[in-house]
Amino acid sequence: MKNSPFRTAIILLVTLVSMFMVLPNFLDDDTLDGWPDFLPREKIVLGLDLQGGAHLLLQVNREDIVEGRLSDLRRDARSILVNEGIGNIITTRGTVLDIQLTDAGQRDQARQLLSPLETMIETSVFGTGGIAETSIQTVGNDIIRVSLTDEGITDRMSSLVAQSLEVIRKRIDEVGTTEPIIQRQGQDRVLVQVPGFGDSERLKDLISQTARLTFHMVYPSMSADQARAQGLPPGTMIVPSADGIDELLYEDVTLGGEQLVDAQPAFDQNSRPVVTFRFNTQGAITFADVTSHNVGRRFAIMLDGQVITAPVIQQPITGGSGQISGNFTPETAGDLAVLLRAGALPATLDVVEERTVGPSLGADSINAGITAGVIATIGVVIFMFAAYGIFGLFANIALLLNIMMMLAVLSMLGATLTLPGIAGIVLTIGVAVDSNVIIFERIREEFAAGRSAVQSIALGFKRAMLTVVDANVTTLIAAVVLFFLGSGPVQGFAVTLAIGVVTTMFTAYTVTQSLIEGWFKITRSKTLRVNIMEKLLPLEPTIPFMKWRIPALVISGILTVGAIASPFIVGLNLGIDFTGGTAIELQAREGNADIADLRERLLALNVGEIQVQEFGNPQDVLVRMGIQDGDDSQQQVAVAQVTDEVSADYEVRRTEAVSGTVSGELALSGAIGVFVAIICIMIYVWTRFEWQFGVGALVALMHDTVMTLGLFSVFNLEFNLSSIAAILTVIGYSLNDTVVIYDRIRENLVKYKRISLAEIVNMSLNQTLARTILTGGTSALALLALVFFGGEVIRDFTIAMAWGVFVGTYSSIFISAPILLYLGVKTRSDAVADKPKPERRADGASV
Repeated sequence: MKNSPFRTAIILLVTLVSMFMVLPNFLDDDTLDGWPDFLPREKIVLGLDLQGGAHLLLQVNREDIVEGRLSDLRRDARSILVNEGIGNIITTRGTVLDIQLTDAGQRDQARQLLSPLETMIETSVFGTGGIAETSIQTVGNDIIRVSLTDEGITDRMSSLVAQSLEVIRKRIDEVGTTEPIIQRQGQDRVLVQVPGFGDSERLKDLISQTARLTFHMVYPSMSADQARAQGLPPGTMIVPSADGIDELLYEDVTLGGEQLVDAQPAFDQNSRPVVTFRFNTQGAITFADVTSHNVGRRFAIMLDGQVITAPVIQQPITGGSGQISGNFTPETAGDLAVLLRAGALPATLDVVEERTVGPSLGADSINAGITAGVIATIGVVIFMFAAYGIFGLFANIALLLNIMMMLAVLSMLGATLTLPGIAGIVLTIGVAVDSNVIIFERIREEFAAGRSAVQSIALGFKRAMLTVVDANVTTLIAAVVLFFLGSGPVQGFAVTLAIGVVTTMFTAYTVTQSLIEGWFKITRSKTLRVNIMEKLLPLEPTIPFMKWRIPALVISGILTVGAIASPFIVGLNLGIDFTGGTAIELQAREGNADIADLRERLLALNVGEIQVQEFGNPQDVLVRMGIQDGDDSQQQVAVAQVTDEVSADYEVRRTEAVSGTVSGELALSGAIGVFVAIICIMIYVWTRFEWQFGVGALVALMHDTVMTLGLFSVFNLEFNLSSIAAILTVIGYSLNDTVVIYDRIRENLVKYKRISLAEIVNMSLNQTLARTILTGGTSALALLALVFFGGEVIRDFTIAMAWGVFVGTYSSIFISAPILLYLGVKTRSDAVADKPKPERRADGASV
């Protein structure tokens, strides 16, 4: 009970540092500019779901890579053979080029000439090893086959992703957005997060458009329609045009966009938007040469496989500059100039996952989160003061410091706060007092056992410490698994939950203990009335829990079977995270949403199955579409059609689009996350207790997981990535309860000699009942505040966690504890009975 000056200094230092770390979040940028250099400036970074913005996951189009590489090989092969007078017909099939020679006798010569096309990928830093990127072999007497290898395609995709990162960064920097996140994911994906960018469609066009600009001569003596009828002339291709008329062009690129040094939006003499461009020295020379030798012929400017314009060359252009005209608006002309200045993407990037949030929804989410947090804090503060009086006041002071420390750590780390992250803070508010409740109830027990006030306080903190650590480690394990296997907002929830666990253990043991010791030194109280609700929550009630275990297990078995069957009978309302598709949240600009009219208008678009439903307020609507037929780009086309149709009457507040490929990966990672969390928690419990305790905890966790899935099915709640986070949180909370009870059972097994296991389990449940009720009450207060005030976006998520408080408490009492009876944990009386009795010799000595 000696109040350490060092500990007091640490608490004061942490409090002051936390205050200064949190303060910048409440100051504007102008004030921070005058802030002293030695003071912190970092603020909590708001996630896209709070400040608005776009999250795009882009994937390199494999088919485009293969087609582009085969096109290069076909052009090179034709050029090589034609120059040597070897006739050939080239056909493409999958990743293979078949070159059929008109003269089979030239096969060996052609094979030798084409050998430079057979390239290798170096796999050794010394250049002594490698794998084939392309392979060449002869088939029959007159066919030479050039094939792309899977390793070669994969390697090319990987290198193109690296190049794409820089191009995307240049494009985003050109439009002036702040603090974008652009990073590689895996071998063939790029993640782009741009906060505060309101026009998601424009952003997608800027990022995903290849912007490959090439110049081709138009074939002079034949139209595209004639070529279709008579056959394509060698070395030509048919390309669609912006004016709707196809053009017949030479395949050879006369000039490429990589030689541009500048591009700017402008207006022509008729005040129509155009894009002016300027070549580098080499490009200017080539441009002048081409235009000089082709006066009177048409010259096509092609962008991403479409002819923008194909004017007639009136005279040589020697200045190295020109202009692109078309059906531009000032904005589209500006965007094209941005694309050309930043350079072309080396490959087509498809949007396989999109999550965009409008600024108005972000502001509503912040307000909802703050409201829920304030209500939860007030509720928990009142509850703790009503239950523990002066001790509750100390717990509340520690709780407020806990919240400030959490915000300070988030600021210091520059962590991203998401809407589920706010839910994590609110949940921590409810669960944080659990450590104090465990300590206070232990102090109450020690005092009731006849110890003095000073002894009770000292022993209460000492003996509760192991239980507090055990209970919080399980939650920390769930948070760590969520962080590494989750994504986006789910990771934000994991971060706040993990920080909350650490700060909670610090405040419970340093702050609360210092406050109680200081109070005791002042008052020198001879008695301790820790829990002022003792009449309602007696120290050790005598509820016969174990007598009810069989009916409880039967009821649990029936409900578990029902929960397992429900998804098969009723179904599970899987979100787009797991099924793929699109969800668009709309808000009527005036009055309430007309769902019937909206459904009729969207069905007329023929974009597949459409679901339109009210979403929270009468003004809000949620539109869901399934995965579109065709490739991933069709999903984006459907999104654009829907948003264009409703833009006049509705504000698009949120868009989520997930491709089938990504949804399958998310489902797998979610299942792995739950499995890994259960395994990690089980390993911890197994090492801390006997194996019987581990089995009991596992059964309880499986019960809670199944019951939570049953809740989603029965009440048709949407099951998505956040639901996985909810299940893991339920698992962590349930095990928290279970570990507290198990710690007491283990202690009583050592303490009592002549009591049966059933009596010990029952006694332990009664001894921890007050803690179970009080912790459940504070957690329920926090979670109900989230359910009613946290907003519609995370309502299903918070309902599942609120349900988990009830289910977790129930399983700790009626599942995990009774399991020990059936597995036969030994008591001290059992150990004494099993111990061999010493034999007596004739002289009476024992052996």
